[in-house]
Amino acid sequence: MPTTKSAAKRLRQSQNQRLINRAVRSAVKTQVKKVRAAVTIGDYAKADEEFKTATQKLDRAGAKRFIHKNAAARTKSRLSKLIKNAKAAGPVVKPAEKPKRASTKKKS
Repeated sequence: MPTTKSAAKRLRQSQNQRLINRAVRSAVKTQVKKVRAAVTIGDYAKADEEFKTATQKLDRAGAKRFIHKNAAARTKSRLSKLIKNAKAAGPVVKPAEKPKRASTKKKS
């Protein structure tokens, strides 16, 4: 526990800043997941919209040092590459489910 007034104030400030940092990082991660999910289901129009939002959030987080600037750039690059490669691959075709085999064990 802090013993001086200034240490107590510094503790309060760091606790508040920690909550803000966590919220921003969480929002960025959520946005990145939305982009990846849109690409997975093959909705490229939605993926582009989500990517635009993710880019804005990543840039802001990098500029404000919530995450490292290079980490933000790297994430944007990977998402862009993911979308580009998915579009080039064509529409998503889901494989048919394999039929389930009947159990061969005898039930007692």
